[in-house]
Amino acid sequence: MLITIAFLLIVLWLIGFIGFHVLGSFIHLLLVVAIIMFLIRIIQGRNPID
Repeated sequence: MLITIAFLLIVLWLIGFIGFHVLGSFIHLLLVVAIIMFLIRIIQGRNPID
């Protein structure tokens, strides 16, 4: 029983370790895109409140 729980925890840890690295870079990519779009909006002079 303990071996099964240990094996399950190791597998879940590996999935989380790989998944968060992929999601971490994806979140950084989304942040960069959002900042670029924000800067383009400021440079073009568009007012989002209008």
